[in-house]
Amino acid sequence: MAAPPTPADTTAPPPRARDADDSEGRSNAESLDRLLPPVGAGRSPRKRTTSQCKSEPPLLRTSKRTIYTAGRPPWYNEHGTQSKEAFAIGLGGGSASGKTTVARMIIEALDVPWVVLLSMDSFYKVLTQQQQEQAARNDFNFDHPDAFDFDLIISTLKKLKQGKSVKVPVYDFTTHSRKKDWKTLYGANVIIFEGIMAFADKTLLELLDMKIFVDTDSDIRLVRRLRRDIGERGRDIEGVIKQYNKFVKPAFDQYIQPTMRLADIVVPRGSGNTVAIDLIVQHVHSQLEERKLRWDLDKETSRDEFIFYSKRLMRLLIEHALSFLPFQDCVVQTPQGQDYAGKCYAGKQITGVSILRAGETMEPALRAVCKDVRIGTILIQTNPLTGEPELHYLRLPKDISDDHVILMDCTVSTGAAAMMAVRVLLDHDVPEDKIFLLSLLMAEMGVHSVAYAFPSVRIITTAVDKRVNDLFRIIPGIGNFGDRYFGTDAVPDGSDEEEVASMG
Repeated sequence: MAAPPTPADTTAPPPRARDADDSEGRSNAESLDRLLPPVGAGRSPRKRTTSQCKSEPPLLRTSKRTIYTAGRPPWYNEHGTQSKEAFAIGLGGGSASGKTTVARMIIEALDVPWVVLLSMDSFYKVLTQQQQEQAARNDFNFDHPDAFDFDLIISTLKKLKQGKSVKVPVYDFTTHSRKKDWKTLYGANVIIFEGIMAFADKTLLELLDMKIFVDTDSDIRLVRRLRRDIGERGRDIEGVIKQYNKFVKPAFDQYIQPTMRLADIVVPRGSGNTVAIDLIVQHVHSQLEERKLRWDLDKETSRDEFIFYSKRLMRLLIEHALSFLPFQDCVVQTPQGQDYAGKCYAGKQITGVSILRAGETMEPALRAVCKDVRIGTILIQTNPLTGEPELHYLRLPKDISDDHVILMDCTVSTGAAAMMAVRVLLDHDVPEDKIFLLSLLMAEMGVHSVAYAFPSVRIITTAVDKRVNDLFRIIPGIGNFGDRYFGTDAVPDGSDEEEVASMG
């Protein structure tokens, strides 16, 4: 059962001024003369207005950052991890109530990089010739539920929530028709769906994780609609008022206002209610935190996608690992001749050591972050007779004992190879507390083994899976990283080559 609407701001709006003799026609006309653009022979030509204008960039620039409002590529979020279903917000309310403005304020306040703003205005049905003629005379009811293609809305929203790309109609309000070219959108962290009938369909309601009703005074909505339809959509004042009295106001009373009870939050006064916006943003942030997922690429993911997202994760992992290095205060002078107090690396040098073969895929990410980093390699394989790891190849830079060492392997299952690599570094006089073990995915067994054997080694990973099977494969895991990355054939027994060859 839906919770009753929560007033986000209990402060009552100021009462609307009324003429003493209630002569609404005269008072409205005088007010509109001051607020509306000039109407008459000198009016500018009709502008073509579309619901999704392809000429506009698919982003929202704020004072802090750029928010991409066309969505994102599937399988991917700002941390390089695969997302759960996106958090979908529904924004309902009367025509010209300020839904789009509230949506953009929420986007800016959320400060998340990937968001889809989906307008119900894009989903008006294709009109017949007779309906086109009615629309031209302002005799067609665009404010009735039957005017919208709910089947297309529902299928589009479902796909967006799953991170899939969709084609969205581009509606031309001047010609009352869909344009030939549709716009492509992708899934996102947050989807904001706004429209007058956002809560009018039961199936659509089930797709919305949060429902917000923007409650704006009817007089304000009428003035906004007049300004918009005359200034942007090339219509005359008589036609707009006729349409409002005949269709817009009755539809609001019959179909829109009753849906206010379905809302989780009611926003009085629309975009002017910053208290409500803050409340909404706090709730969405908490929901996004609860929906975080570990990195897990699907088995059908192409090699190109696997490489792309792996590189993304490697870069993030290495940058995070570098934050654990020792730093000291330093002062630099800016080009303006001013002193700036900052931090600088307090060690002698950083060296990267990759455990072949998967570990070498992390070398480019390390080089991209550390300009003068030195690189070494270690090849460890398991003796098929004894089951013990053996060192087959070693190349380390000179004087490594004074360096902080970034030890890299993409997956660690039992931890045997990682422990042997740490032992090799210790044999070359690298202090244990200067070794950082980095891996994209580790099994709990591997984490515990390394931590128990070398408690001063820092272990940094993007995810930890629960178990390892009889073939030393991480479960659920990501398969054989080396085979998926390099495009080589899997080992015949189906095991992970790195995890069997090195047991780590």
